Amino acid sequence: MGDNLNGKVAIVTGASGGIGKCIVKELLSEGCTVVGFNYVQDSDVNEYTEYIVDITNREQVQDAIKHVIDKFGRIDVLINNAGITKDNLVYRMSYEDWDSVITTNLTGAFNMVKACIRELVKNEGVIINLSSIVGLEGNVGQANYSASKAGLVGLTKSLAKEFGRKNVRVNAIAPGFVETPMTEKLPDAMKKATIERIALRRFGRPEEVAKLVKYLVTDGTYITGQVIIIDGGIEI
Repeated sequence: MGDNLNGKVAIVTGASGGIGKCIVKELLSEGCTVVGFNYVQDSDVNEYTEYIVDITNREQVQDAIKHVIDKFGRIDVLINNAGITKDNLVYRMSYEDWDSVITTNLTGAFNMVKACIRELVKNEGVIINLSSIVGLEGNVGQANYSASKAGLVGLTKSLAKEFGRKNVRVNAIAPGFVETPMTEKLPDAMKKATIERIALRRFGRPEEVAKLVKYLVTDGTYITGQVIIIDGGIEI
């Protein structure tokens, strides 16, 4: 896929979130038609087409993908960005909180891939999975989230091997701490301690993650099966 997305169609899950909105903006800037799959309605939708879809519901996903193909004629890019957290120490974590995070973050991504893959193969498309450095390093109180994001890494590498011969590229992005509504909830003391661990001494901006997504979609034409870390140097 070249450096211009005119005539291409991208699906972004979690398009109403902090990173999701920026990804939508970057893809639109390349002339791409963007379809957002959101769990709840985005009150700020104006430039992209929104579908209200529960990505854990396979029938809903399949119906929505069929509708996208019927309406736009193709799917070229899939960005699996949707994700949730339900943090707790393991001995306090409910089975329901484990299941919901794994099902949304990992199984939801698989459901999207499963529904889109024939179109992506047909159009030599691109898949980007939003993982996390927590999926690579683990984190206290986030066993469910860490496992789901680590699972996305394994999914990414398997898909890259399986569909590389069809010229479908699949990569994962592992952000560190990014300024989003999710990180805004962190206590100030935790934010300060975290920033002191980051080489660049700040949280990332959603726009910076989105620009990396755009690069992998448009210019990273010989990159597949990789996990690109964007964390300001927190793990060095």
